[in-house]
Amino acid sequence: MFSLLVTICFSFSRQVRERLKKQVAEMKEKASGFRPGLAILQVGNRDDSNLYINMKLKAAAEIGINANHIKLPNTATEAEVLRCINSLNEDPAVHGFIVQLPLDSDMPINTEKVTNSVAPEKDVDGLSSINAGKLSRGDLGDCFIPCTPKGCMELIRHAGVQVAGKRAVVIGRSKIVGAPMHDLLLWNHATVTTCHSKTATLAEEVSKADILVVAAGKAEMVKGEWIKPGAVVIDCGINHIPDSTKASGKRVVGDVAYQEAKERAAYITPVPGGVGPMTVAMLMQSTVESAQRFLDKFQPGKWNIQYPQLSPRTPVPSDIEVSRSCTPKPIGLLAKEIGLLSEEVELYGQTKCKVLLSTLRRLKDHPDGKYVVVTGITPTPLGEGKSTTTFGLAQALGAHLNRNTFACVRQPSQGPTFGIKGGAAGGGYSQVIPMEEFNLHLTGDIHAITAANNLVAAAIDARMFHEKTQSDQALYSHLVPAVSGARRFSDIQIRRLQRLGITKTDPEALTNEEINNFVRLDIDPHTITWQRVLDTNDRFLRKISIGQSLTEKGFSRMAQFDITVASEIMAVLALTDSLEDMRSRLGKMVVASSEKGEPVTTEDLGVSGAVTVLMKDAIKPNLMQSLEGTPVFVHAGPFANIAHGNSSVLADKIALKLVGQEGFVVTEAGFGADIGMEKFFNIKCRYSGLCPHAVVLVATVRALKMHGGGPTVTAGVPLPKEYAEENLQLLTKGCSNLVKQIQNARTFGVPVVVAVNAFKSDTEAELQLVAQLAREAGAFDAVTCTHWAEGGKGAVALAQAVQRATETPSHFRFLYDVQLPIAVKIRIIAQQIYGADDIELLPEAEQKVALYTKQGFGSLPICMAKTHLSLSHEPERKGVPTGFILPIRDIRASIGAGFLYPLVGTMSTMPGLPTRPCFYDIDLDPVSEEVIGLF
Repeated sequence: MFSLLVTICFSFSRQVRERLKKQVAEMKEKASGFRPGLAILQVGNRDDSNLYINMKLKAAAEIGINANHIKLPNTATEAEVLRCINSLNEDPAVHGFIVQLPLDSDMPINTEKVTNSVAPEKDVDGLSSINAGKLSRGDLGDCFIPCTPKGCMELIRHAGVQVAGKRAVVIGRSKIVGAPMHDLLLWNHATVTTCHSKTATLAEEVSKADILVVAAGKAEMVKGEWIKPGAVVIDCGINHIPDSTKASGKRVVGDVAYQEAKERAAYITPVPGGVGPMTVAMLMQSTVESAQRFLDKFQPGKWNIQYPQLSPRTPVPSDIEVSRSCTPKPIGLLAKEIGLLSEEVELYGQTKCKVLLSTLRRLKDHPDGKYVVVTGITPTPLGEGKSTTTFGLAQALGAHLNRNTFACVRQPSQGPTFGIKGGAAGGGYSQVIPMEEFNLHLTGDIHAITAANNLVAAAIDARMFHEKTQSDQALYSHLVPAVSGARRFSDIQIRRLQRLGITKTDPEALTNEEINNFVRLDIDPHTITWQRVLDTNDRFLRKISIGQSLTEKGFSRMAQFDITVASEIMAVLALTDSLEDMRSRLGKMVVASSEKGEPVTTEDLGVSGAVTVLMKDAIKPNLMQSLEGTPVFVHAGPFANIAHGNSSVLADKIALKLVGQEGFVVTEAGFGADIGMEKFFNIKCRYSGLCPHAVVLVATVRALKMHGGGPTVTAGVPLPKEYAEENLQLLTKGCSNLVKQIQNARTFGVPVVVAVNAFKSDTEAELQLVAQLAREAGAFDAVTCTHWAEGGKGAVALAQAVQRATETPSHFRFLYDVQLPIAVKIRIIAQQIYGADDIELLPEAEQKVALYTKQGFGSLPICMAKTHLSLSHEPERKGVPTGFILPIRDIRASIGAGFLYPLVGTMSTMPGLPTRPCFYDIDLDPVSEEVIGLF
């Protein structure tokens, strides 16, 4: 039977390879170039391992499998091996991988730990405890079986031997062959006995075997006379014994005395050339099976994400009750579902994490998804639900229409949270969870900005103090001290010297004049624009006197505190697109002018590097989730008046790559369309280079009635009865504001979908009227939404309208050319967006126009700082005011962020606390440790 078995071993392995080759070709054709991927991880450089690996690589190449051999040196540590395995686990191009054993390392490595770290779905060697456990339970269709036992079973079947009912003996108990072979035979209905080298009655047990599988690792241990006549013998042993006739002085034999056994066995595998080819063939088969499972499970471009089912209650409970009614999935799981690698994620507990910027580099060649901005009509002080609509739309697109969808929103400030607003997590059944984590601290980004901003403020006053109290030489000695007897300039100082036109790099070579220019910033205290910040509404810090201590020697001045989110550092964070770009922007921030009228920057102060260090973690976007398990990036929170009021460019860019070409990124712009949306287009899109596909304009019947002449709406005060009664005439008049904001959006060439955020007091006639007038004004569509009460289900119609809108051509364009004069750019915004007749530059503003033009900042975009409660500069003027002149009282510069911001009317960047602030209701339950009374 010898010739027949040799034929079976080789011919069947060839058949398997030919079949796999066809399968791979079909996959490639069906899934546009897809190829199964196999990775082989080797530690060290054993000759036998190299031989086996080469056999596997050759077989993979023949079949069309993309095989990759990863070789670590024998100095590799266990941690390095585990990191490599983790990377392969997460690589979507790898569908199977094996760790070549034994591990040839000089370092202590736990082999069991290594094999168990291989992801079960890629463990084509079947050596992990999970796959072994499934095999032992009989779950043969849901696990990978070790390749040698799998090959043995295929040989037995191919030889036409019936396994069921037969007596089988397995000699050996390793998890590579013996133990899994026992389980396989058992679940194929054989009666199985496992023996080993210490079995006392080994010959007797072998003599009973209809099927004998030997993997003991002892040369010719099983004698021919033990074999039952007509038995099937599978010899898995590979041993070397002395043989003087061989050039190497040794030859390879199995665990069975072959020459004797072949006379009694019906079938027997030779060594070498028997089981080996089948083992390799089974490895290839398992790899192809794994790739097929991948294709069946993962649609190209689609996330493998689970969306929890909402069960909305009526009436809708408080926001915090709704938030806690849903258990968020572990944030690490969500990160994996949306295609993030574990090395790209920094966990902050179970519900939030930071995403590293390396993600953007990895995905740089991936296509972007559709980019949608959510904005609103001119709001009431209560807000009209932009955040709620953002989350509702994202939930509808993701959980209900099965599109990869990200929501990108700003991080709320502690000031409004504890002051009057009460957080910004959305509301009802359309919000980000857990809302208390979202609203309170998050990952500390705003605290980092507070620290960085105040470091700059302290450096300004300290520098002025030291310059006033020290000579040039004393300043120079302190700025460039001798360390170990030698002086040297720091990198920041060398850059300052270069800006001064000084090319010297030896501190001892500077002339007295050069030293004077280097050490003297000569800051004019009246020009200081950099203020201290605090993320709390503390009205008594709006104007302060600093330097009152006797130690300051009478050098006092008037200053102020702003709220942290008004810091230019926040605007820089929101507009940067890399760590390198952020470092550059932070260094360009202008804090004052010198006595000669030259701008003084943080780089001049020497503090820019330290500020960057404080911001190194804050630059990473924060990942959270909505109530329905869709991903949410929460990153940056610049004020929507003195800054541009949008979340970060980095969050949007990473999200657009992660969602893929057919996915959606829904990003929110602060305040009404005349402010947040205009700045989104003219500032954020200008710096990001991203092209928006659609605008979602949120409107409410309540706000439109107010614009039609309804009574004043005040936060914390019950709504007047006019807002609870149907009044189509008042509503029609107020829709003028909606029409204007639609026109504003269309000015940029982007299709507009109006989302009518419905309240329970709205009538059907009112909702239909708003939709009708919106379409007549040029909106692509107008849809009534009930996402606050129903979650994503209540925004499905909106999501479908947005999908259709993004399929139409977007003719996006900027409102103005940045090279135009400053006053001209301001006038364009005032006339085309606000509807003003003209602008009036007050004396201070005129001086700033001249100053910034002289300093070379005239070509920056404009970021108008005005009230959000009216299209004009007067909050009480509702609807669409006309016939007004827009007064510009001052212009300030955020050079690092990259814009000029004209101040329109009067406003403070440090809001005060109301009579009853939100924190009256907030407390901590000392037993459960839960935040209570929150929103």
